[in-house]
Amino acid sequence: MPAPLYIPAYDTESPRCLEACRRIVAVHRRHQMPATFFIVGKTLLANADEYRKLLDDPLFEIASHTWSHRMLLDQPFCGPATTPEGVREEIFRGKEAVEQVFGRPCIGIRSGCGFVDGLRGAKHVLSLVREAGFRYVSTLLWGRDYSLPAPLNQPFTYADDGFPDIWELPGHGWHENLLKNHNNWGPRRLTLWPPQMPEAIPPAFLKNAEEEAALNRVFLDKAIRDGALFVSLIWHPWSLLRFDPDMRMLELTFQMAGELSLRPTTYEGLWREIERIGPSGH
Repeated sequence: MPAPLYIPAYDTESPRCLEACRRIVAVHRRHQMPATFFIVGKTLLANADEYRKLLDDPLFEIASHTWSHRMLLDQPFCGPATTPEGVREEIFRGKEAVEQVFGRPCIGIRSGCGFVDGLRGAKHVLSLVREAGFRYVSTLLWGRDYSLPAPLNQPFTYADDGFPDIWELPGHGWHENLLKNHNNWGPRRLTLWPPQMPEAIPPAFLKNAEEEAALNRVFLDKAIRDGALFVSLIWHPWSLLRFDPDMRMLELTFQMAGELSLRPTTYEGLWREIERIGPSGH
């Protein structure tokens, strides 16, 4: 059985992300490591030339992180859904921004914050996703009852909702900004009891890059043990820069991925793989 695919992915959503992306890209180029950048449309257009120069590279997939990060569905931590007209704008304008700046198709979208069931049952959103021409969504970013860490959910289609042509490609682990209290939430209920992965729940907020890399290793090792098709952690450039300006965590994690013989790719690469072999063909 081949090793799991490994996808570094970045939710690029605020003005603070640009300087972070400069440092992130330098690490990726040293390691020749692919990545997917999910970019908010407004953030991208605010610095279009800079992002184009930085990310217009065969190593990188540029996907949508919606137009302005408004919620596509009600979300208990991030707030209620925007209006139906707002949902359409988030989906269509986010895609248009990526294609306008990079001059290539944008086939994937990650919702702001994500949802416990992805887009299951949200036919009105899935219909707009199909109309816009997306081939995959990445919206399943939480564990049961909106807990963290998100388990190693694997790809599936929304066939049960009537959309067999739309793939869900989840994200895994922690929303890393919450491990560092960068949202200023303080202590709050985020984990299940009993926990699904007790080894992935740190005793306190993380203190340094080495602690974060060690936590990442938990998910990489589990992906191998489980025979998962892929593993991809949920990272935010602004938060990575604030916590670890030298991007030491990325260096350590990419070294681990190489030592474990994981197969680096992008979300688009994962989509192409499952289109070829099917979700259970690993």
